[in-house]
Amino acid sequence: MNNKSRLNKFGLIPLTIMSLWLSGCGEQASTTSEQTQMSKYQPTPYVEIEHPQWSKNATIYEVNVRQYTPEGTFNAFSEHLPRLKEMGVDILWLMPIHPIGEKNRKGEKGSYYAVKDYMAANPEFGTMDDLKALVDKAHSMGMYVILDWVANHSAWDNPLTETNPEWYTKDHNGNFQPTPWWDWSDIIDFDFENPEMREYMTDALKFWVKEANIDGYRADVAGFIPTDFWDNVRSELDEIKPVFMLAEWDSRDLHKKAFDMSYAWKLHDTLEDVYKGHKDASGVYHYFAHSLNAWPDNAIKMNFVDNHDKNSWEESMFERFGPYLEASIVLTVTAEGMPLLYSGQEAGLDRPLAFFDKDEINWQPHPIGDLYKSLFTLKHDNEALWNGKWGGKMIPVPNNQPKQVFSFARVKNNDKVFVAINFSDKPATVSFNENIQLGEYQEYFTQQATTITPDTALVIPAYDYKVFVK
Repeated sequence: MNNKSRLNKFGLIPLTIMSLWLSGCGEQASTTSEQTQMSKYQPTPYVEIEHPQWSKNATIYEVNVRQYTPEGTFNAFSEHLPRLKEMGVDILWLMPIHPIGEKNRKGEKGSYYAVKDYMAANPEFGTMDDLKALVDKAHSMGMYVILDWVANHSAWDNPLTETNPEWYTKDHNGNFQPTPWWDWSDIIDFDFENPEMREYMTDALKFWVKEANIDGYRADVAGFIPTDFWDNVRSELDEIKPVFMLAEWDSRDLHKKAFDMSYAWKLHDTLEDVYKGHKDASGVYHYFAHSLNAWPDNAIKMNFVDNHDKNSWEESMFERFGPYLEASIVLTVTAEGMPLLYSGQEAGLDRPLAFFDKDEINWQPHPIGDLYKSLFTLKHDNEALWNGKWGGKMIPVPNNQPKQVFSFARVKNNDKVFVAINFSDKPATVSFNENIQLGEYQEYFTQQATTITPDTALVIPAYDYKVFVK
């Protein structure tokens, strides 16, 4: 056996093979480099969080515990759960449930949003055990509970002002201060530059998920607080259980890692402007043209005609929307987003509720409640109306009366809806210049079978609407 053969026998690689191997390594390295380069340009979903599965076709209901019953307690409110379940409510958002500060209090009862103790329940509403029983009962009925959380500020007499005064911002004289530029004299502002304060607030948020088994939060003035705080909060809460987070704000950045849903403030204002004569149906079209193109897919918007802010500080829904109220409600349920119902709307709440004092809701049957119940049933049953990635995108259906009628379609799997709403005080005879709306339908409210063809012209009375379901 010669030396060359012996070398090969013991595993030494001939020069020709070595050259080929090195060449292959070079090609592999080049390919890896190209793949790395291309990966920089691969699109990724803007919304990184996963919405809880149970939110896919959910509706949301804001609970004003103080005004809900004569007792104003968790236990008294829990008696309404069967009615709310029957109406189609899925998520119960409880306005802040914590003890309310007494120093610089506004009114007799004070503001829900002046929190005296983040780790306790307001004794006026009941005990921690009462809250747990409410959550358990809601869960047993297939509903979910989120708490309103006030992270931006506390009451003047929150014990943290004495134990950790460095956790608060100070004015130019070194004194505690309300959130600058706002007339919030009953609260003082936290300093989110302080890491210990952030840790405390995060632990407090985790406390209620662990102890009361709640399902998430509505974050008050979420945009006043750094986004990275909320990003971390969401990740820590999700380690306990999948949660649902609602931001009282209107910013796409909050949706990336922290919040499932934020407010559609501009939709509310657009619809109010229609009644006031500042805009017509084309203004509604322009709102969606901007919103649906500017906002990322899978970022859920909360649509509403009323909430505690609008009701308390402005006027009733009847005064803000006039004869356009029902049409506006239909839009907020059928458009992309999750519809909100505020305490008392279903009973025809026709006045602002006092915010700092007791002011009980008058419960009675009302057509508004019937309308919401009917629409919530449709939302649950028709996949086209589901939330976020589970639902169908809104597709504009141009028509020949764009200043009177706003029309669109939504399609998901085998489900479709075609909606035409007359946002004017005159009847409209309207035809359409699209093909997505064509097909066999049943008009949802009249149950009349309808065929939409290229030649179809619909007659829609003033302030009225048509919702065609397939």
